[in-house]
Amino acid sequence: MSRVAKNPIQVVAGVEVLIEDGQIAVKGPLGTLTQALTLGISVENIDGYLHISTTNSTRETHAMSGTMRALLSNMVLGVTRGFERKLTLVGVGYRAQAQGEKLNLTLGFSHPVEHMMPVGIKVETPTQTEILIKGMDKQVVGQVAADIRSYRKPEPYKGKGVRYANEIVALKETKKK
Repeated sequence: MSRVAKNPIQVVAGVEVLIEDGQIAVKGPLGTLTQALTLGISVENIDGYLHISTTNSTRETHAMSGTMRALLSNMVLGVTRGFERKLTLVGVGYRAQAQGEKLNLTLGFSHPVEHMMPVGIKVETPTQTEILIKGMDKQVVGQVAADIRSYRKPEPYKGKGVRYANEIVALKETKKK
């Protein structure tokens, strides 16, 4: 079994875990997340800790046990604290504005870009050049951030574009005559 899967997950107060019919549901103060259990992996809730174990000893099952443990850990964190991703816009005239479930972006195209947020994801714009994406599901928050970044990735010569807040863009030297 994976070394990661051997570590139990602590279920904090206020979080309920339901395991039935190959599904696991984690309910907390921010909402409910569900995940299908992979074949060959069992999860037990013992004294406030989730223990992951394998029912057969194949290579795929051992690999998936660590993945399942990471997914369950992210679910418990998501329903208690939530996840967030911060993006910054670098470039003259690049702006972002949140309007409910819609994010309006001005990225130097001849048209404005509108990005609709999926269910359970909230977007905020503290300033015109900062975007804050919040939600319970870590995978969805990361995917939305990647989708927004893909509209205008940072280019390597001036560094203009949409980038993650902690991203470092290595700038290339311009061509010399």
